[in-house]
Amino acid sequence: MKVLGIATLVAALAVAAASVHAQVSDGVIKIGVLNDQSSLYADLAGQGSVVAARMAVEDFGAEKKGMKVEIVSADHQNKPDVGSSIARQWLDVDKVDVIVDVPNSGVALALNQIVRDKGKALLVSGAATADLTGKACSPNTIHWTYDTWALANGTGNAIVKTGGDTWFFLTADYAFGHALERDTEAVVTKAGGKVLGKVRHPLNTQDFSSFLLQAQASKAKIIGLANAGGDTTNAIKQAAEFGLVKGGQNLAGLLVFITDVHALGLDKAQGLIMTETFYWDTNDKTRAFAKKFAERNRQIHPTMIHAGVYSATLHYLKAVEALKSDDGTQVIAKMKAMPTDDPLFGKGTIRADGRKVHPAYLFEVKKPSESKGPWDYYKLRSTIPAEQAFRPLDQGDCPLVKK
Repeated sequence: MKVLGIATLVAALAVAAASVHAQVSDGVIKIGVLNDQSSLYADLAGQGSVVAARMAVEDFGAEKKGMKVEIVSADHQNKPDVGSSIARQWLDVDKVDVIVDVPNSGVALALNQIVRDKGKALLVSGAATADLTGKACSPNTIHWTYDTWALANGTGNAIVKTGGDTWFFLTADYAFGHALERDTEAVVTKAGGKVLGKVRHPLNTQDFSSFLLQAQASKAKIIGLANAGGDTTNAIKQAAEFGLVKGGQNLAGLLVFITDVHALGLDKAQGLIMTETFYWDTNDKTRAFAKKFAERNRQIHPTMIHAGVYSATLHYLKAVEALKSDDGTQVIAKMKAMPTDDPLFGKGTIRADGRKVHPAYLFEVKKPSESKGPWDYYKLRSTIPAEQAFRPLDQGDCPLVKK
C-alpha cells in the first residue's frame, strides 16, 4: 500500500508539472534582467539583480515543481534606444517572457510601451518615475519597489516639518530626475515651503562644481539631490569639499541606497535622511536573505532594488504556476488578483494601476560611533504605513482605474 501511495503521488506531481509545462510557451519560462551593469547604477542594481532573480527561482522551487526557468541578463547602458533594442530582440527572437528591474526611468518608459504592444510582462524594481502607475500605466507592467511620489512624500515631508522650508534642486536631466523634482516640489510647496531655484545636470556627471556654486549662492536651507547612484555620491563628496554643510546648508538625498552610503563612508553620509522600502537588517528573514545574497555578490549587501527583483520574480512565478500559463497580460492580471507575501516585504497587494503596495521607512544614516559593523548603517526614524506610502489610486490619472 505504501509503495502504491508513493507511486500515485509521484504520478500526480508529474501530471501537475506536465499541466503547467504544457501551457508555458516553448516549455520554458524565460526571465530577462535588464539594467545598468557597468556605470553609475551598477552596484545598486547590476549583477546583484541577477543574483536576486536566481535566488527567487531557487526559493520558489521551480525545478522540484517541474517548471523550467531560465534567466538572461543585459546592460542597457542607461540609453532608451539600447534598452529598447535589447527588449525587442529578447521578446521577438529569444522568447523572453518577462523583463525585470530596469533602473533608469527613460528606459523603463520606453519598455513599458514595447512590452504592452507585444503582450509580455514588465516588472519594474529599479526605475523610479511614478508615471509608470500614472498617465503611462499599462496592463502589462507592475511597479514594485518605490517611486518618486513615495520618495518625495517620505523624505520631503519629513525635512520640511523639521524646518527645511527653502529648497534648491540639483536634478539629473532625464525622466527620473524630472519626476522626482516635480513630486518633491509639490510636497514642499504644499507644506508651506519655497523652491528658490533648480539646476539640471547630465547623467553620470563627474564635476558638480558649477551646479553646487549655484546651489550655494541660492542660500536655500536644503539642497535637494534629485539624482541617484554615482551622481548622488559625487554630489555629496564635492559639496563637502565646497563647505556647503559647514556653511549652514543641508543636503537632502531624495533617492539614496545603502550602496551609496557604503561608497561615501559614515563620516560623510552620517545624518542623511532617506526613504526606503527595504533594509537588510530589519528582521531575521531579511538578515538571512542578505547573508546569502552577499556571499554571491562580492559581499555587497542588497539594496531595495535587489529586494524588489527577488520579491517580484517570486510573485510572478507563483502567478504562472496558478494560471498554468506565461501569457504576459494574463499573468500580470493574476499577479494583481493574488495577495503578495514574501520574506522581504511581507504581505501586500498590487493595485489596478500596477502599483505594488507595502510600507515605506524613513531612515537616518548612523554616526560612525553608532555603527556596530560593516553595513550597519541605518536607524529607523518612522514607518510610513502602506496605505500612506504611495500616491492615492484616484490621483494618478491612470486610464486603468475606473472613476
